[in-house]
Amino acid sequence: MSGIFSGTNANAAQAQTSQGDLSKDVPLTSPPEDSISDISFSPQAEHLAVASWDKKVRIYEINNQGGSEGKALYEHEGPVFSTHWSKDGTKVISAGADKAARLLDLQSGGGRAQQVAAHELPIRVVRFVEIPNSAQPMIVTGSWDKTIKYWDLRTPTPVGTVQCQERIYTLDTRDKLLVVGTADRYINVVNLSDPTKLYKTIQSPLKWQTRVVSCFTDATGYVIGSIEGRCAIQYVDERDQSSNFSFKCHREGPSTPNATVNVYSVNAISFHPVHGTFSTAGSDGTFHYWDKDAKHRLKGYPAVGGAIPATCFNRDGNIFAYAVSYDWSKGYASNTPQYPNKVMLHAVVADECKPRTPAVRRR
Repeated sequence: MSGIFSGTNANAAQAQTSQGDLSKDVPLTSPPEDSISDISFSPQAEHLAVASWDKKVRIYEINNQGGSEGKALYEHEGPVFSTHWSKDGTKVISAGADKAARLLDLQSGGGRAQQVAAHELPIRVVRFVEIPNSAQPMIVTGSWDKTIKYWDLRTPTPVGTVQCQERIYTLDTRDKLLVVGTADRYINVVNLSDPTKLYKTIQSPLKWQTRVVSCFTDATGYVIGSIEGRCAIQYVDERDQSSNFSFKCHREGPSTPNATVNVYSVNAISFHPVHGTFSTAGSDGTFHYWDKDAKHRLKGYPAVGGAIPATCFNRDGNIFAYAVSYDWSKGYASNTPQYPNKVMLHAVVADECKPRTPAVRRR
């Protein structure tokens, strides 16, 4: 019998309702011991990497019933902020407060991660990238030392460095597009055909601190999420600038004038690998699916009992993973032992993430 994550049990009628159902979501077994900072699915298998403030990166295998089993674990010397998979699914990279990036080769069988990059200050984010005309995949790191660096895994020194205006808070890449968000709301766009130069720099159209950036699946633009419960859709090409727009999300309270509204940070934005729609998740403990081309919210979900700091879809888009743990948005005093700390797996039903209208390809 097919499992709940196989896609065959999808209920189209359920997907048509505006309020989503969390009752069948499945928790990951043996979650981290401290706040979860990042999660990432392998592009080749149902393997999920989970980075945590407990200084560890855990690799889980997910089966069709939503069950999970730990497959590997390695440690940093400080909290881990970011993790990512290589395109072939054989390597996991991670980085964090110990100012280092570490790589685990799952094919080597040794189970030990090797340091492959270093900065002067903590590394906030790391990604595998493919540089045109490069012999092999590389990694890019973004740090609070205000630099992004490119690393060839065969050499101990960076092969390229880009100085940014401020501390790097977020970074994402797709094909030849690299987008970097820094303090003071700077957004830097890099064309990886010329990776050591900034192709374009803007200040975020959102008035408050940038929390996350995420590239469109077709690499024509990106979404910015801020701490003020807003997102901005931004296209790279100058001809498409009229299509840019912003919208409110992750807020609680009446929409009447002068009413008090609780505003929450947008912590995570993940694109569906098949449909090109995307999710947002925030400190309010909710996540939502959106169609940027139709400017429409496809579905919203009830609060999950804690902040959501990280999300991701699997390779087929039929599993949506979301972490529930403290995101430090209210300081250390609110991080109590009773706060939930888990990763949940949500089966994406038939039309849940499908766009309302066929996507229009921009020229």
